[in-house]
Amino acid sequence: MDFIIFRLRVYEEENYRGRRRTYTGNLGIRNTDNIVDGIESLRFFSTSSNATLVLFSRTRFRGSFRVLRGNHNISDLDDYINGNDVESIISTNQRLTLARIRTIRRTGNLPSGYRII
Repeated sequence: MDFIIFRLRVYEEENYRGRRRTYTGNLGIRNTDNIVDGIESLRFFSTSSNATLVLFSRTRFRGSFRVLRGNHNISDLDDYINGNDVESIISTNQRLTLARIRTIRRTGNLPSGYRII
């Protein structure tokens, strides 16, 4: 049996410094400013090729977004989405389609089984 391992580790400072928090499981962070003293960098790791990280330019999964698949290390989230900071995040080991992401953006609701922070 294969186990899917994935995690999102967020840091309060650029370049993976400062206080950090580690999250596992499918989740959405509605407002990055409410985690530590704001998320400035992150590391996303998954053994699944379906893993999806979605970064939004506004809180509550609104605004412009950027979809990343697979593992990613982002040392500076400032101006990361078309010149905008990252204000909310979805982290999952499932493949989220663009249609599903647009629905989340429109409604603000995550699929069932997701934790909201």
